[in-house]
Amino acid sequence: MGGIFGKSKKQPSRVTEQDKAVLQLKQQRDKIKQYQKRIEQSLEKDRALAIQCLNKGQRERAKLILRKKKYQENLLATTDKELETLEKLTSDLEFSQVQQQVIDGLKVGNEALKKIHEVLTIEEVERIMDESREGVEKQQEIDTLIASGILSSEDEDAVAAELEELVASTLPAIDEDIDEKLPEIPTEEPEIEKKKKKEKERHQEERVALEA
Repeated sequence: MGGIFGKSKKQPSRVTEQDKAVLQLKQQRDKIKQYQKRIEQSLEKDRALAIQCLNKGQRERAKLILRKKKYQENLLATTDKELETLEKLTSDLEFSQVQQQVIDGLKVGNEALKKIHEVLTIEEVERIMDESREGVEKQQEIDTLIASGILSSEDEDAVAAELEELVASTLPAIDEDIDEKLPEIPTEEPEIEKKKKKEKERHQEERVALEA
């Protein structure tokens, strides 16, 4: 019961001292900018007031106002230097935070590398490489056996001899099939050739008769 209804543990704040310092510097910078804005507005009013005094013939009063204006201008120049210093401090502090983050990242990376090196020693890596090399060589041997065939030279000779016997036994049958498929050569002259021959002989006989 006490664990359930008791106060939960406060989570550690992620805001670092550097973050707080940067925030304070930016707050001071904003205050100085607001102060500068008030001075600039006052300078404009003093200049307008000095002109009014001169128009009224109040030369000494105008001079007094201009002295006040000059003093405020000096303050404005001083605040510019302070503002520049604050800007530089803020940038340096923010950059140091980035550097710290990089260093922290390097630390984490180095620790991870150390753990990996503890697990994978040089001997372990060499053993893995040797096993990989043996596996590749064994696979190459298997590929070579498959490519060259699994029969011995005697088996290959027997296969070649059997092939020759099959070729020799099938040749006569092939020749007979060829003879059966070839057309028969005619022994008598075709009828057209006979007619042409008779016509030619008749023309020769008529020519001989005419010449006689």
